[in-house]
Parts: sequence; structure tokens; C-alpha cells
Amino acid sequence: MDRRAFLADSIGVVAATGLPEPVAHLSPTGRQGAIGTTHLLELREGLRFLYRLDDSYGGGDVRPLAVRHLHRIRRIINTSTYPDALGRQLQLLAGETAEHCAWLYYDTEEQDQARRYWGEALTTATMLRDASLAILVLASLSLQASHEGRPRDGYDLARAARDQAARFGSPALQSLLASREARALSLMGDHTGARRRLAEAMRLLDRSDRGRPAPEWAAFHGTAELDFAQGLLHVENGHHDRAVPFLRAALEHQDRTYGRNRALYRLTLARSLIQGGDADEGAGHARDCLGHLDEIESGRVMQRLSEVAGLLDRVDTADARDTAQQLRAYAHARGAA
Repeated sequence: MDRRAFLADSIGVVAATGLPEPVAHLSPTGRQGAIGTTHLLELREGLRFLYRLDDSYGGGDVRPLAVRHLHRIRRIINTSTYPDALGRQLQLLAGETAEHCAWLYYDTEEQDQARRYWGEALTTATMLRDASLAILVLASLSLQASHEGRPRDGYDLARAARDQAARFGSPALQSLLASREARALSLMGDHTGARRRLAEAMRLLDRSDRGRPAPEWAAFHGTAELDFAQGLLHVENGHHDRAVPFLRAALEHQDRTYGRNRALYRLTLARSLIQGGDADEGAGHARDCLGHLDEIESGRVMQRLSEVAGLLDRVDTADARDTAQQLRAYAHARGAA
């Protein structure tokens, strides 16, 4: 069964699996379209469901569901009746859902659309004076800026998020933001500063059981993320042999529920192996990834696949050339799907 068929079926059978369907009918409204706490909880659980789908399968096929879920929340906000306190929670949920739509567009490499939705989410955070949503958006914008080759913006955005997060007393959240700063510093060429911030991120994560827990959206941050960040720091330094052990550790430590991240980690490991002179093992990891990629729809992952194919093209062995051809054929088939 292909990925799209699986996702379509998963939406159809969520009731049997105990997961909520984000596009299902809500509980009946009260008189004159009144909305209550039950409806809010159903809408929020729909967003959690979308998070789980994205973690497993990437943003491409999940994105239309998230946009529809956001449209539903906005329609309810504008056409229903509810008390002010519930209205604030609905507005906050709209902002959180807009942020997730932005992330999904980011993952599919549609960066202008991602910026648009992050702008909507940041407007909501400002309107509601909700620091938690503002931190989430700033951290995401930092990641996008670094990804797009704007590391100075990435650093400033991560610092702004860290300033707002200071009062929350969450070492795990501070660790995540320090790792975003480290990534930006590395891309700016400040490798000493990057190592310092990444070391601080590791210390903070070690203390995560002593303070307030991280917000739900930051649950992905852990040892695997920091191993991966350390590997990328060595990549930026051009030390691919040093990057490999950290990228191996990231792949080993990454929870299997994060299917998209595991694919990205494995291809990044393949890239560093090839650049470090071990093309045979790198090609093996790339080939091993192909079956897994049938489950994933992520522009970032496919971009990494293309990078690996390009590197293998430059290796003068039959195995490397054959693997590069397989990767290009796979990418072409996916692009035509």
C-alpha cells in the first residue's frame, strides 16, 4: 500500500484505533450554535492527531488536513456563540494550528507559505499576549531562517525566544532554544560560539528533570536532536569523519515514531560518510532508506536524497554510480506521483 492510500485509510479508520479524526463532525452544538468545552477539546485533540501524523509521515500529505482543520476552527470562531474565556482558547488554538500549518509548509519546502502562516500565528500570540505561542513561533522562524541561509536572523530569533522563555523555568525548553542558537552560530562561522551554546544545551537537557517540563510541542527535543546538532556542527566545520559518530548516535537514539526525522538522519549520515571517504557505507545507508521513504512525504528529506545522489555521482565506483542512478530514479518517480 502506498503512503497516500495509507493516510487516506488512516483517516477512515481512526475510530477503530482510538485516534480522533481532525475532519470528523464535532459533537452537536447547543441552541443557536453554542460551542462548549467538549467542542474545544475535540478540536485540540484533532491538532494533536495532526502532530502525530506529521511526526510519522512528514508534512506533504498531512498539510491539507491541517489547513482544513484551521478553516474549521476559524469558522467556529466567527459563526458560533461561546463565553469569552472559551473564545480566547479557540483563538489560541487557531494560532497553534496556523503555526503547525506553517511547519508543514516548511517541511515541504514551500517557505513563502510557511512565513505567511507563521505571521498569522505570531499575530495571534501578540493579540492574546500568549508567551508560549510566541516562543514556539520565534523558535520555528529561527529554524527557517537558518535553513534559508539567513543565520544572523536565525540567531536573533532564537535569542528573542530564549528571552521570553526565561521566566518559564523549563531547562528542556531552554535547551531546545540554545541548540537553535548553536545552529545559527555555526552557519555564521562562529564555531567556538556554536560549541559553547551546544554544550549549554546539553547541560540544560541533563537538568530537565529539575524544572518545569517542556511544552507539549517541544516533546521531540532530546538526546537524538542534540546528537544530530553536534553532527551538523562538525559538518559545517568540514570535519565529516567527526560528524559520523554523532549522526550514528542520533539515528540510534531517535524514537521510531518520528519516521520523518529518522529518514532525514539516515540520509544525513549517508552524506557525511560519502564526504568522509566511505562511499560504500554511505551508499548502503541511502539504499536502505528507499523503502522507508515510501512512507514519507517531506521536501527536506527529498532534498537530502538529491544531495546524496549528487555526491555519489562524483565517486568513481560502479556501486556508487548504480546507487546514484537508483536514487535519481526514485526521486523522479516521486516527483511524477
